[in-house]
Amino acid sequence: MSFDVALIMGAGAFGTSMASVLAENFELVILKVRDDEIYQSINSDRENCVYLPGQNLASNIRAAKSWEEIDELVGTKSVQLLVNGLPTSAILPFYAENGEKIETYLKAGIPFMSISKGIDPDTLDLSDDLFNNYFWQYEDQICYLSGPSFAKEIVDKQVTIVALAGKTPDLLLDVATKMNTDYFKAMPTYDIKGVLLGGALKNILAIAGGMLEGLGYNHNTRAAMITRGITEMLRFGKVFNGRPETFYSFSGMGDLILTTTSSLSRNKTFGVDIAKSGKTPSEIINSQRSVVEGYKTTKAAYRLAKKYKIRAPMFEGIYQILYNDVDPKEVLNKLMSLPIRSVE
Repeated sequence: MSFDVALIMGAGAFGTSMASVLAENFELVILKVRDDEIYQSINSDRENCVYLPGQNLASNIRAAKSWEEIDELVGTKSVQLLVNGLPTSAILPFYAENGEKIETYLKAGIPFMSISKGIDPDTLDLSDDLFNNYFWQYEDQICYLSGPSFAKEIVDKQVTIVALAGKTPDLLLDVATKMNTDYFKAMPTYDIKGVLLGGALKNILAIAGGMLEGLGYNHNTRAAMITRGITEMLRFGKVFNGRPETFYSFSGMGDLILTTTSSLSRNKTFGVDIAKSGKTPSEIINSQRSVVEGYKTTKAAYRLAKKYKIRAPMFEGIYQILYNDVDPKEVLNKLMSLPIRSVE
């Protein structure tokens, strides 16, 4: 089965990896970019030299910088899938500027999939809230993908299974079919909030996993952190009516195990740097071009916990490290000294 055109907003590592998957099923995949270097790299060298250097991209993946160029590339074909590949912090500014153009596609009934993993630290909105604010009349056309998936391994065609959350079965089955290859599969679910929370909160715990590794702690400590982390994630899920089983599936436990154990995780690497580099978290963030989603999501989770009275000492401790420059060892000692107040 072959489809015409898929259009992806943003050409970060994960957006580019989604282009690689969709190139298996679409005649043309367009990445809307702003950066001249990425634009030239994709179109001339068949790689994303900034975010996935050395990873060869299929010949039917093209970069475009303007809507006019996109329309020219599409020509007589039709766009049959929209993908938001922007980080959560970029959703509001991009769609404030480009929302009318996106709405023309949505009016035509084209499905829209978002791959952002985060919580807006200012509004405390998950990405479904952000999109529903702009495109409330098209909620049934929007779905959300999250799960254990490193971009590099997707481009390398490593077998990958993720969650795809949306409101209607027709949308979910349609998008899942368009995403399906012999190495990539999206498993449909109706639990949008659970999938989005799992994908966002695990990034914070991946930072913690990196800090623990950087401090010299090993398997026992990591396993304890993951286990208690899931417990705290479930408390956030309860507030948003997320299903508990979602947090034990691909976008929760699966993604958490992946990002806390692999050196390919930007969030984990950031945590290691905090423990080892001698720099403050903000100094490390300001020196990087890649987005560390867990950094801003930590502030959002901290504010959510305060707002809804969620007991989340681990997430609060990570916030203190990232935003108040508290020593990670001090936070760990405080967590270990917490009294046992109940039997679970």
